Amino acid sequence: MKKNLFLILALQIVTVEVAVAQITITNPILSGFYPDPSIVKVDKDYYLVNSTFSYFPGIPVMYSKDLKNWKQIGNVIDRPSQMDFIGERLTRGLFAPAISYYKGLFYVTCTDIDNEGNFVVTAKDPAGPWSNPVKIPQVRGIDPSLFFDEETDKAYIVYNSDAPNNKPLYQGHRTVRIYEMDYKNLKVVGEETQLINGGVDITKEPVWIEGPHIMKKNGWYYLYAAEGGTSVNHSEVVLRSKVVTGPYEPYGKNPILTQRDLPANRKDPITSAGHAQFVEGPDGKDYAVFLAVRPYEGDYYNTGRETFIAPVKWVNEWPVINPDHKEIQYTQTFDFKEVKQKKVLPQSGNFKYTLKLNKQLDPSLLFMRTIDYNSFSISKKKGLVLKLKPETISEFTSPSFVGKRQQHINSNFETEMSFSPSSSNEKAGLVIVQDESHYYFLAKSKKDGRDVLQLFKSKDATTELLAEKFIEATSEKINLKISSNKDAYSFYFSENSKNWTLLKDDVDAKFLSTKVAGGFIGCLYGMYATSNGGKSSSSASFKHLTYSGNDSIYK
Repeated sequence: MKKNLFLILALQIVTVEVAVAQITITNPILSGFYPDPSIVKVDKDYYLVNSTFSYFPGIPVMYSKDLKNWKQIGNVIDRPSQMDFIGERLTRGLFAPAISYYKGLFYVTCTDIDNEGNFVVTAKDPAGPWSNPVKIPQVRGIDPSLFFDEETDKAYIVYNSDAPNNKPLYQGHRTVRIYEMDYKNLKVVGEETQLINGGVDITKEPVWIEGPHIMKKNGWYYLYAAEGGTSVNHSEVVLRSKVVTGPYEPYGKNPILTQRDLPANRKDPITSAGHAQFVEGPDGKDYAVFLAVRPYEGDYYNTGRETFIAPVKWVNEWPVINPDHKEIQYTQTFDFKEVKQKKVLPQSGNFKYTLKLNKQLDPSLLFMRTIDYNSFSISKKKGLVLKLKPETISEFTSPSFVGKRQQHINSNFETEMSFSPSSSNEKAGLVIVQDESHYYFLAKSKKDGRDVLQLFKSKDATTELLAEKFIEATSEKINLKISSNKDAYSFYFSENSKNWTLLKDDVDAKFLSTKVAGGFIGCLYGMYATSNGGKSSSSASFKHLTYSGNDSIYK
């Protein structure tokens, strides 16, 4: 009897240990506009960065211990003295950063597409501060990534570049090239070597080979990259060589990740998957982070390209991403422990949170192109105070704007604002923006001597009035809310902080989709104040922002 009891207890203990070691990860792991992920593991810690294009601060640094729970600990480009993006479209700026670590130092390589070109920054602490950018003028192209060969103590920089002799055979004909890198002095050495011409098979005219990375495993150098363009034909391919500078042979069953061959009418599709990077998980197995999108209809999505994760399986010494499923999974369970972090904004699944704007701004909040410290202030009494600047969102400048990503297909963004306009030029409120030519603005303003709520739609370099309603209350304070529901936005206000009044619903959300607007970014909700080209001494204050998202796939 005692032996049986001991056996039962032992089985119970084993069962408990297995249960503790299970983790369920929800995709995307970073919801909303978090494209072009790059990841590095240092000891038991993970650091991940994403493209931010012309938003500022640039290149968020996310931290995790379990690949599920992510906390933003800083930004790589967080000082105007490092760079700014004045004069650049919102969808330009910083393309595809790559993070790496070697001998106590973190490195991020990236491309400022219209100005600085390719550069590298370093930091001892990934939370910052990061160094000023060091230009790499010899590297002509985009998407640079560093590879450190520990056995030889050499570094290499691999990147996307022009077709051979700058004579493309077809549209989208690109190459992948490599330089040896003097990592101590941040300079290239030797001659450039071409690794890939066109893609896996140039006879099939593959397009946009980009986002390359190199890893070393079992004596092989694996070169993997995105192919097919960043839309619905996106994919990830892999090649390998015994020598870092090639020649590289392609995997016979490429691509190792894509969703382009799946039925377009499948339920809750995830599309456009590619631009991956491998990393070793807490269980010692390999995983891949990559970008993909969640359209609400066809190829329409407003949340931008997001960061997903899937397991990697090695088949005959070749890596295959998401090997057990054709479709990328929304939830996956793995055999390692979850490690939660304190004071973390949720990033995946359905969630709701409120940010009080009475201290410092959360690092996830974004400005346009640079930070103008003279345009805002923060106080315990008033919250975030935005001065009305003459610049508008339609211009390639730095308007009085602070935004956060739309992270769900179905979402709500609301705030409490205090503002007393003195003229019809003065407007402040909430905006949902895709780029300079595609946004909606819910504004408090002045008309015929009375306070008025107005809804504007961007049109060319100006705006078109869609709806308006005079405000009866005399208080400066008003609550504003924007809601998204797939292909429609709705706009609300409240004069008593209790009851919402609909200003206009079923406003076309496809107008703000990537498919209509073009480019590479996603929508941001924002707090915005402008004098529309005129002089003004007015300001608008925002006490808090509340964000909530509730997509049916996660119920």
